Amino acid sequence: MKRKKVKRKDIRIRHVETDLSTAFIASVMENCPEATLVFDHFHVVKLMNEKLDDIRRKAYSMEKDVNKR
Repeated sequence: MKRKKVKRKDIRIRHVETDLSTAFIASVMENCPEATLVFDHFHVVKLMNEKLDDIRRKAYSMEKDVNKR
């Protein structure tokens, strides 16, 4: 639904679910400032797994260097 139609019909958007795109986040904050922004589960879990993998790789590398001596 277009923004003008929403305003004309006095519809209140309370929650908006989106991925982690900065463009989407900025658009939601500009067009629906009162709405609660909710990030979708898939992208949040994906980001957390990527960061956890980075930590595991660094820990493995550090442990490997320590035991090499």
